[in-house]
Amino acid sequence: MALSTQYADEDSQNVLIAKLDNAKNVSNILKAIHFKESATVFASSMGLKVTVEDSKCVQANAFIQEGIFHEYAVQEDQVTFKINLTVLLECLTIFGSTSAPGVTTNLKMCYGGYGCPLQLVLEEDGVLTECSIKTLEPDEILDFNFCSENVINKIIMKSECLKEAFSELDMSSDILQFLMSPDPPYFRLSTFGDAGSTHSDFPKDSDMIESFSCTQTQTNRYKVSLLKPSVKALGLSTRVSIRTDNRGFLSIQYMIKNEDGQICFVEYYCAPDEDVSDPYS
Repeated sequence: MALSTQYADEDSQNVLIAKLDNAKNVSNILKAIHFKESATVFASSMGLKVTVEDSKCVQANAFIQEGIFHEYAVQEDQVTFKINLTVLLECLTIFGSTSAPGVTTNLKMCYGGYGCPLQLVLEEDGVLTECSIKTLEPDEILDFNFCSENVINKIIMKSECLKEAFSELDMSSDILQFLMSPDPPYFRLSTFGDAGSTHSDFPKDSDMIESFSCTQTQTNRYKVSLLKPSVKALGLSTRVSIRTDNRGFLSIQYMIKNEDGQICFVEYYCAPDEDVSDPYS
């Protein structure tokens, strides 16, 4: 039996098939949420959503739209499985970063359904590698219930500006404080370290602020340890949307362009730290 015929027969038995010309377009996005070993994959007709959680206080979601793939098919309304994200990334980057200019790694992902492994076929410059990764029963994912109608404040800004601020703040601090307000200082990030407090202000009319919609003053504090993993996504992104809802929950959404100019999104949800007392103010 010809290899193409064999693969065609196998494809008909899979509930998920996804193919693309550059595996890096997937691996880069997944690296941005790789702060825990396991991830839950949700596949629907819209594309893939890969979710990572920690301590039920922070959740990261990588959205890889169906249009990123040159072939994509899901045979069920939603396919869900848990996978070792560390192993998946190792497989996706199995050819390393030594590729010659213009050479990309083709990727085919297949999943046969509940209990089946995730099958990867990677091809670069005529060299073919197949990987089989065990899948697990998915855990129940925390619903942060972050509804747009409950959003109090929202700011969209260029990522470059937030990267600079993060580099100047004392990220050894336990707490990162967000102040968002319709009045000055409008948007302020603060850290509190042994050497004192550090602030970074963003005027609403700054060239770096693309959209400013703050309806009331909110001051919320979040554990730096929970937000640090999102810096990976910040480094890849061009724009960032920062939202807080009426409970003080934080949503940071990063817009990331891949090497082909296509857009993917990574979103972090973080619960406010309720243990911080007023001496930090």
